[in-house]
Amino acid sequence: MKKLFTMFAVIAALVAPLSAAGTEPGFVSLFDGKTLDGWKVNESPEAFSIEDGAIKANGDRCHLFYDGKVNDGKFKNFEVRLDVMTRKNSNGGFFIHTTFLKEGWPSGYEVQVNNTQSDPQKSGGLYNTVKNLEAFEDDKWMEYVIIVKNDKVKIKVNGKELVDYEAKEDSKLLPDGGTFAIQAHDKGSTTLYKNIRVKVLK
Repeated sequence: MKKLFTMFAVIAALVAPLSAAGTEPGFVSLFDGKTLDGWKVNESPEAFSIEDGAIKANGDRCHLFYDGKVNDGKFKNFEVRLDVMTRKNSNGGFFIHTTFLKEGWPSGYEVQVNNTQSDPQKSGGLYNTVKNLEAFEDDKWMEYVIIVKNDKVKIKVNGKELVDYEAKEDSKLLPDGGTFAIQAHDKGSTTLYKNIRVKVLK
C-alpha cells in the first residue's frame, strides 16, 4: 500500500507542473519570483526588492526595466499578464513599449496602478490617454491583462475591460516594439507585481 501511495505521489508531482503550464500555452515568465535577474533599475536601486514572491516597488521615483533574454527584451505585438497589488494611498505604473533610460520618465504608455492615492486616474487606465476613474481595492491582487496588436491597446483588470484604444498619429507605440518597466512612484507608495508572463503575438 505504501509503495502504491508513493507511486501515485510521484505521478502527481510529474503531472501537476505540466497541467499548470498547459493552462496558458505560449506564455513565458519574465520574473522568477526570487530575484531581479533579467531586470534593470535606473535611478534608485534600493526602491525595488523581492517580497513574498513579488517585486516590491517603494522609494524615490525610478523605474525597473525588463532587460532579459525573452524575445531579446523587445515586444511589439503581445499579451502580457501579471498580478498587481496596491497598498493604501499608493501610486505606481506598468509601462509598455518603452526603452531603458538612465533617469526621468520612460517613453511608451503607462498602465496606471493606483486605487486610493490622490491621483483621480485609477488602476488599469492608460495614463492620460484612456482614464479609469473607478478604483479597485487595496491589499488585494488584481489580474492585469494587457494586449497590444498592431495599433490597438486593450486592458482588462479582473476581467473588466477598461481600455480599447487605437493609437493613431500621436502613437507612443514604438515601430519595432519595446520593453516593459515597473514604476516606483514615491517613498509613500508601495505596489507589488508578480506572475509576470508574456505571449508574443504575430
